[in-house]
Amino acid sequence: MPKLPPKADAAINGLAGLDKLLEHRSRLGACVLLSGAEAISFSSLRELLGETDGNLGAHLRKLEEAGYVAVSKEFQNRKPVTWYVLATKGQQALKAHLNAMQTVIRAVKT
Repeated sequence: MPKLPPKADAAINGLAGLDKLLEHRSRLGACVLLSGAEAISFSSLRELLGETDGNLGAHLRKLEEAGYVAVSKEFQNRKPVTWYVLATKGQQALKAHLNAMQTVIRAVKT
């Protein structure tokens, strides 16, 4: 294998650090939004991310199964409301993913 220039080597290392779960725009977007809030309702996330109920539900379920988000449900005015919070594992994963993205960006900056 040929020797890579330092910038290419840094870019490859950055790409290797990306979290596969956060590579989808909706999952990354949900984690970014949740990182700046105490909790966000499903309907608010749906509107902010421009997703359908089914698509967003599937993405949030993947994040929940991975332990990245925590879910709670309650009734408000007799209507069910589902709340999402970015869990500690999700905070750590988001930070690592964003750091890896910064490494890639710095490597290709001119």
